[in-house]
Amino acid sequence: MAALNAITSHNGQSDAALKDRFFRYFQHEVTALQEQMDRLNTTAWTGGERNDAVDHCLAGIERLNHEVKDASSYIPAYDQRTYGEAVKALSAKLQTIRTQFAPPKKFQFKTGRKNNSAISLSDAAELARQNKLGVPGYSSDTSNANSSFAPTPLDKLSPTEEKPLEFPSHDGGNSKGDDFSEPRIDGTAAGVRTMSFSDANSVTISNHNKTHILLPTSASHATSSGTVSNLRNSVVDLSPPTTNGGPFASLTLKNIKRSLIVCGQVTGPAHITGVENSVLVVACRQFRVHNSKNVDVYLFCASRPIIEDCENIRFAPLPEAYNPPDFATIPNLWNQIDDFKWLKSEPSPNYSVLVPDERVQEKVWKETVPGGHNVGLDDILRAVSILH
Repeated sequence: MAALNAITSHNGQSDAALKDRFFRYFQHEVTALQEQMDRLNTTAWTGGERNDAVDHCLAGIERLNHEVKDASSYIPAYDQRTYGEAVKALSAKLQTIRTQFAPPKKFQFKTGRKNNSAISLSDAAELARQNKLGVPGYSSDTSNANSSFAPTPLDKLSPTEEKPLEFPSHDGGNSKGDDFSEPRIDGTAAGVRTMSFSDANSVTISNHNKTHILLPTSASHATSSGTVSNLRNSVVDLSPPTTNGGPFASLTLKNIKRSLIVCGQVTGPAHITGVENSVLVVACRQFRVHNSKNVDVYLFCASRPIIEDCENIRFAPLPEAYNPPDFATIPNLWNQIDDFKWLKSEPSPNYSVLVPDERVQEKVWKETVPGGHNVGLDDILRAVSILH
C-alpha cells in the first residue's frame, strides 16, 4: 500500500477522508488475513506449502502493523490503540493455529494474550473498553468524538473443506504462459463444454485457451467455493447454478487474459488477481481486485468495491439479465470504489465508470453471451468488445 500520508493537504476534511479510508483498508486487510489463517489447517504440509502460508500471514500482520504506525499523523490516539490491539490479536490467533498442527520452529510470537476467535474492530474496541487489553495509558472513556470507528463488525468467513469439481486442461494441466490447451468439443453445439456432476461441492476451472465453458444448473450443490485461473481467449459462464438458490460462498479469479467471465452470484467475497483485457460480470457481497488492468466490470456489490495496484478498471452496473432475486432490497455500491493505492484528494486515475453508450447492450447479454448453434466463441468475445 502506498504511504498513507501521501495527500496534498491536511485540512480537516482531508484528514476525515483519510481516517475513513484507512478504516476500510484495515477492515479489508484484517478480513483477508483471517481468511488466510482459517485455511492453514487444510494447507498441505509437504513441499513447505504450509510454512510458506504461515510466512505469508506473518508478513501481512507485520505490514499492517507498520501501516498503523504510518497513519499516526491523522488517526486519533484512541483509534491507534484499538488498531494496535487488533493487530496483536491477529498475531495471537496465528500463533494458536500454528501450535495446533506443528511445534513452532521459527517466527515465535510473544504476546500476553491469546484469542482463538475471529477479530473485528468492534471486538477490539469492546475489549479495550473492558480494560482487558492492558494498554498503557488507556482511558475507559468511549465518547471520543474524534474516533473514526463504525459499529459494524468485520464479516467472519469460515472456509469449508472442499471436494472440487475440476475442469482441467486437456494436456493434463502442464500448460505454461500463453501455450494453453486447444478446445475439445464434447458433442455440444458451438463448442460449449459441459460437465456431469456427482458429489463435488466446489468448482475449479483452470488452464484453458479458446474454450467456452458453461456450468450446468446441476452444479448448484457444488458452489461452496469456485476458482477460475489461467485462462486465455475464453468464455466461462458460472451463472446457471447460482440463479436459483445456489450462489458461490466465495469466488477466486486469477491469471486471466482476453476472456469473459460471467461469475453469477456470490454471497461472500470475489477475489480477482492478475486479470487483463477482459470482461467480468459478478454479483457479490465483497469485490476485491488486485494487479489487474484494462478490465470492464459489470457489478452488483453490497459493499464498496476495492481495487489495488490496478490500471484502467472500468465499472458498470450489473446487466438486468443477471440481477440477483433480491436485488431491489439490497444497496448496490457498484460505483463507490476505493483505490487503496491512491490516497490523494484528487480522484483516482486507475478506474472510471462506463457511460451507457460504452456498455454492452442488454440484448447481447440475453441473446449472444449464452451461445447457441449459430453463436461461436469469437462471436461472443467480439460482442463484448474483447475481440475487434
